[in-house]
Amino acid sequence: MGVIKSILLLPVFLLLFLIIAATAQPLLQKTSAQTSTPLVLHGRWEGTISPITSSYVIRLLEAGLERGAEAILLELDTPGGLDMAMRDIIKDFLASEVTVIVYVHPSGARAGSAGVFITMAAHIAAMTPGTNIGAAHPVAIGGEMDSIMVEKVTHDAAAYARSIAKIRNRNEEWAEEAVRRSVSATAEEAVTDNIVDVNVESVEELLEVIHGRTVDLPAGEHQLNTAGARIEPMPVNLREKLLGMLADPNIAYIFMLLGIYGLIFELQNPGAILPGVVGVICLLLAFMSFQTLPLNVTGLALILLAIVLFILEIKVPSYGILTIGGIISMLLGSLMLFDTVDPAMRVSLGIIITAVIVTALFFGFAIGMGIRAQSRRVTTGHEGLVGEAGEAHTTLDPTGTIAIHGEFWKAESATGEPIEAGTRVEVIEVAGLQLLVRPAERSPFSKHGDQGQATA
Repeated sequence: MGVIKSILLLPVFLLLFLIIAATAQPLLQKTSAQTSTPLVLHGRWEGTISPITSSYVIRLLEAGLERGAEAILLELDTPGGLDMAMRDIIKDFLASEVTVIVYVHPSGARAGSAGVFITMAAHIAAMTPGTNIGAAHPVAIGGEMDSIMVEKVTHDAAAYARSIAKIRNRNEEWAEEAVRRSVSATAEEAVTDNIVDVNVESVEELLEVIHGRTVDLPAGEHQLNTAGARIEPMPVNLREKLLGMLADPNIAYIFMLLGIYGLIFELQNPGAILPGVVGVICLLLAFMSFQTLPLNVTGLALILLAIVLFILEIKVPSYGILTIGGIISMLLGSLMLFDTVDPAMRVSLGIIITAVIVTALFFGFAIGMGIRAQSRRVTTGHEGLVGEAGEAHTTLDPTGTIAIHGEFWKAESATGEPIEAGTRVEVIEVAGLQLLVRPAERSPFSKHGDQGQATA
């Protein structure tokens, strides 16, 4: 019986097999087609070169190697950046088992300073019309360099540029001049002078033009197969976007000031909680930014000194001298915070001026009002009765009753001398439910002065 069932079920299994095979064939063909089509991972970096850039490039190279990509294509638009991050990227390029293509794109982009070295270190260097490359002279980060140190750094950078150009068979003389004289070149000039390989208008055109070219990889020569390649974008991830944003000196500066504002506001208003929490978070983000930026300690110290001067102005009347000192200190500190001649690595002057004005107003009004409110004399409760005027309802000899604010209170003569009923009195102390008073005309605590005496 079991054999008969198996024979009857055999056509059913055969039919299912044919259906699955027919369904899977297009998928297999598609997978095979994808496998045979070369893969190019397409990344893009816009902004200063920082440790975050290095981390992103490493991720690109590792993904390309893991997935067997034909090439890694990095679109670049940078004014320059940190020397250490640039050298890390170049070392990765020179050791890469996957072809690296650097494309200065779109029109209007540039490869300045550190971007020159990175572009020339790629296996294939390309530019689009309307872009430029150059001005690679090293600049001081975190302080001025003396003439000897400038000469040493320049010689080192020039030799490094020549060595990279030599490895990639590019114009060594121009590479050195870009460092020593800050020369630049347009996309057309760069191709003519053998600075980059091609000048094309799009990624697709670039891959078509370089198809069949031979590049030197650590494993040996490799002929590029990029015509009709499948381009897969590999953008920066959320973490890299966040860290890249924090690496912006303007963002770091703003976070630092917001953190200081929040903590000071919390200290002046204990229990507010929100300003303190926001302040701590902003300061932590600022400190994270400082780890990737060339922080000048003197500039930071001048900013903190300015905050102290603003606070002292509120507590110590200096007729504006401390405020002026605070504004000058904060302005100088902000200019020195990331001290370099490279505008991309400095805080925007517009942001600095706005921040100085806002800080002065913040301490002059917001914090000042808070401190004045705390130092204001109490006007409610028992303590609020001190200095108030009333009238003796009965004779105080030395105790009796007074009328104040429409209420009758037990009172005692502060001098011990009798105070006749109907005499104007003023409160000088509250002791439990009894007031210590003296005649209004003899009280140094009087709020009403001669007006109170006249009323009596």
